[in-house]
Amino acid sequence: MDNFNELADQYTPMIHKIMHSLHLYRDQEEFYQTALIALWEANNGFNPEKGSFTNYAYAYIKGKLLLELTRSHKYEQRTTYPKEEYWGTVQDQHDDQPLEAEILLSYCQGLSEKETKWVMGAILYDQSIQEIAAQEHVSCSAVKQWKLSALKKLRAKFADRY
Repeated sequence: MDNFNELADQYTPMIHKIMHSLHLYRDQEEFYQTALIALWEANNGFNPEKGSFTNYAYAYIKGKLLLELTRSHKYEQRTTYPKEEYWGTVQDQHDDQPLEAEILLSYCQGLSEKETKWVMGAILYDQSIQEIAAQEHVSCSAVKQWKLSALKKLRAKFADRY
């Protein structure tokens, strides 16, 4: 049996019988390929003095398929993906947005405290001028002045970059 294609054709029914006996109903193509590799290895490692090739190939292929089945089962156990409903119940762990706040504060260097309050409120927390005014207990026109002043300073600061 020098030609492996002939050997594979001859032992394909045996491979399917082994797969059926192991109840392999998922990933059949992957297990079939594993069985073909096992058949090839059995052909290369067969010693005719120790018995018939059919018995040896059967035991070798079944052993390889069992090893692959165990490996795939362990992989599935380690990589469990939660159901879709789970993701709706998971609380966002990045509510406080520390990294975004740090980056935004780095851009606010050179701004006054009030201008920085407008930048953080408007950009990071998506607050309107009215909301910022109510939070800071000032008038809307005061917050508009913070905005104009902050934008003027930021444009001047970053004009050379763009």
